[in-house]
Amino acid sequence: MSPLKINTRSVTTGPVPEVLGELDHTTAAQLRALVTTLALRPGQRLVLDLAGLEFCDSSGSTALIVARNHAHATGADVALAAVPAHTLRVLRIVGLDQIFPVLPDSPGAAQP
Repeated sequence: MSPLKINTRSVTTGPVPEVLGELDHTTAAQLRALVTTLALRPGQRLVLDLAGLEFCDSSGSTALIVARNHAHATGADVALAAVPAHTLRVLRIVGLDQIFPVLPDSPGAAQP
């Protein structure tokens, strides 16, 4: 079991939380709490970088939906980036790939 770690960086389009480890019933509240405190402006894009995500259960999927709802409530957009194949498969099964744009790479990944 890998503990959840979230590092947030800013790029010109908005915040990019990098989600590392396991996003499950014991850790999803951590992501929900973080994303609801992010200050987003209309026109920005919240990108959740999932390259380091090792596992995601239904609680984790719910946390992603909370992030989407928060972004949309502020007039911002949301996307998932660098989604691991095992997580993308689950998102497709439950239909979340239909409500989240999925980017191949994280924006600003090369930035310090």
